[in-house]
Amino acid sequence: MTHLSDIEIANQVKMKPITDIAEKLSIPRESLSLYGEYKAKINVSKIGDLENTERGKLILVTAITPTPAGEGKTTTSVGLVDALSKVGKKAAIALREPSLGPVFGVKGGAAGGGHAQVVPMEDINLHFTGDFHAIGAANNLLAALLDNHIHQGNSLGIDSRRITWKRVVDMNDRQLRYIVNGLQGRVNGVPREDGYDITVASEIMAVLCLANSITDLKEKLRKMIVAYTFDGKPVTAGDLKAEGAMTALLKEAIQPNIVQTLEHSPAFIHGGPFANIAHGCNSVLATKLALKYADYAVTEAGFGADLGAEKFVDIKCRLADLKPDAVVLVATIRALKMHGGVKKADLGTENVEAVLKGLPNLEKHLSNIQEVYGMPVIVAINKFPTDTDAELSAVEKACEERGVEVSLSDVWAKGGEGAVDLANKVIELAEKENNFSFVYDTKDSIEEKLNKIVQKVYGGAKVELTAGARKQLKELKEHGFDDYPICMAKTQYSFSDDATLLGAPKDFTVTIRNLKISAGAGFIVALTGAVMTMPGLPKSPAAERIDVDVDGNISGLF
Repeated sequence: MTHLSDIEIANQVKMKPITDIAEKLSIPRESLSLYGEYKAKINVSKIGDLENTERGKLILVTAITPTPAGEGKTTTSVGLVDALSKVGKKAAIALREPSLGPVFGVKGGAAGGGHAQVVPMEDINLHFTGDFHAIGAANNLLAALLDNHIHQGNSLGIDSRRITWKRVVDMNDRQLRYIVNGLQGRVNGVPREDGYDITVASEIMAVLCLANSITDLKEKLRKMIVAYTFDGKPVTAGDLKAEGAMTALLKEAIQPNIVQTLEHSPAFIHGGPFANIAHGCNSVLATKLALKYADYAVTEAGFGADLGAEKFVDIKCRLADLKPDAVVLVATIRALKMHGGVKKADLGTENVEAVLKGLPNLEKHLSNIQEVYGMPVIVAINKFPTDTDAELSAVEKACEERGVEVSLSDVWAKGGEGAVDLANKVIELAEKENNFSFVYDTKDSIEEKLNKIVQKVYGGAKVELTAGARKQLKELKEHGFDDYPICMAKTQYSFSDDATLLGAPKDFTVTIRNLKISAGAGFIVALTGAVMTMPGLPKSPAAERIDVDVDGNISGLF
């Protein structure tokens, strides 16, 4: 049997005009800026109050600790919103935009898969409405203004050895990680070591996704720290008088985008902050739009529930006054088997014992969602053809013992029809008691916050700061950043900072090697391990298999 690729499935579906999709949610026509027939931006200044308005139910989709086998979180999210629509609910989804780096690299896009996708998938995975280009331009304008200030006399006394702001490009390009620039004489600037990040790692991306309005965006941009002076004082974008011009470049990018699923459910796709060094969620504006116009707003957070859901709770919900009504925890039999010690090549063989060995990972995530975050949760098993009844029943039994409902999700093959049971159970779950709470208080010291995340969420013993991180901790306190939330940057493949520790390890130590302030976004980034902000391409990049025919039809895009 020949399986169609994602793009082939997407191309078989006739999309509806985006004006019809917006009409489903009663979004005013005058608030839409059309980008062709199937994409639009929504001018939030024309749709009334997003804050003091009756909100729908917020459904957060997260996952167990991911593995290279893939868990299908976005696919499940898209299938769920289609299923909610199918059972008669007014539903919308809010997702991140994909980065070009993974699209042309190894990971792929972020538009779902199979019969649970958002479309037009080629546009969404490529240039879309130009948001990432605008963010890259704003980022690089600030870099140019910074280096120009130093070249033109450096009246602020910036120490060129302590510049923290990098240029960006939305591509996986390891060659640009470390560079030397400003060479070949005085007219070409001041020589210094530098480097590039990928666009999604820019603080501007995080700022745009946490801003509540264009004025809030400008204020957050103004606060971003780009360097330090010779006497150790922070230099901001505001000191360089850059926030006005950057906001001008971002005035369209801050407006959320609306598209549709294969089954014509409304989809807000906006922003895409790095899920490690930022909070890994779509924009606050897109989420609030979905909540304003839909009875059920489905959204997701990057990586597993220890990283993505924790940041969704402690950063996005805290800063944007949001509270999920229910959580869907996506799990796969394949991933549980990997956590139980099975190699990727052997995942297709039935192994109930390995599933049982992998269950502590699922159980730790359930414990966190129920007892640490205080939210009602359901497990969605993302079905694969190799799953057996014995393996599925082992998971169902474990969840039953915890008093947690399970639903078998088959959205990749069946679209919304494959998640009708999940949708009905989510509707019930969203009415249940909700004791939503943060992992820590912002008044806790930075070290207390770090320890609470590691001990309560990861199951570790403590954090340990390197000498360099201790020095940064002291500096953060001196500059008054103690009360900022923490954004943990660690491997997504383990609760610990060691990617090889699968399952649910205990009593480990997490080493914090760097503490970096994102003053505009409003959080402290705690770096562990070797987190990379400029990925590289694999030996056989996806780009080698992408092509366009004489009529402009793209092939090879998943």
